[in-house]
Amino acid sequence: MEKNPAMYATVPKAKTKKRDIWDAPTLFHAIEVCEDERLKLAINLAFACSLRIGELLGLTWDCIDISPESIAAGKAFIYVNKELQRVNKNAMKTLEKKDVLRVFPELRESNKTVLVLKKPKTATSTRKIFLPKTVAEMLVEWKKDQEPTKETLGSEYMDFDLVMANGLGMPTEQSRITALFAELIEKNDLPKVVFHSLRHSSITYKLKLNGGDIKSVQGDSGHAQAQMVTDQYSHILDDDRRNNAQLFENAFYSGAGKDPAKAEAKEDVPQDQADAEQTETTQTDAEMLLKPLQKPELAVLLKTLAKSL
Repeated sequence: MEKNPAMYATVPKAKTKKRDIWDAPTLFHAIEVCEDERLKLAINLAFACSLRIGELLGLTWDCIDISPESIAAGKAFIYVNKELQRVNKNAMKTLEKKDVLRVFPELRESNKTVLVLKKPKTATSTRKIFLPKTVAEMLVEWKKDQEPTKETLGSEYMDFDLVMANGLGMPTEQSRITALFAELIEKNDLPKVVFHSLRHSSITYKLKLNGGDIKSVQGDSGHAQAQMVTDQYSHILDDDRRNNAQLFENAFYSGAGKDPAKAEAKEDVPQDQADAEQTETTQTDAEMLLKPLQKPELAVLLKTLAKSL
């Protein structure tokens, strides 16, 4: 064959499926009905700190400041600088333990893989994340609860300073958290999502909370590029579009085609007063629109969204 017929073929772009995520009320309900304290802490940390599961399970106490003074001042934080990962032993030999900070003892010598603490993949993944007071206090209680176990087991407790240590001090594996999370969903008839989706819920919630401050959310999530954060904004837009449809229904169809600007005006209000209120509302709306446009982060977001239309 003289020429490759596929040489000039157009390669189709890989389609990425958006993850389903929980909204805030669903997530709050999940935390309320969660009976496993380890899973409850994991959910709170993943959501409040926008953590990947490996980062969550790799947290150590020496990278956490939950002193009474820090909590009172709103300065309690975690420092993410490593992640828990199960890697192939042969790959470990090839890499010569590159970026590996700790190799955990093997429970079975026949295993072809081993648990390690390793450096994050990218420099931006190393970050400081401030804690909400409630989550900081959860960590204080969790740390207190670990002490009796250490005292009881003595030298049999393998203390690696892990926050999410199991009963013997060893790491809690991702598979364990995943299984507990699936059980929580099944038992309480919750919408089916994966544990990693809590990170996406976190990013979406924070963007809503701070009015689209992409840079601050990027700082929490550890994304290398702001584009990765703006991709999560579609969840917010979906909510807003659904709300728009309901507002349209109420104003136009249920309101018999009334002008939405005048639909809420009371019948007993004089026309000149209603007109004055409408003028004031219009000016206020314009001011509200101008404020977010002054943020450079939102300018990037709007540009990104415009390209996707």
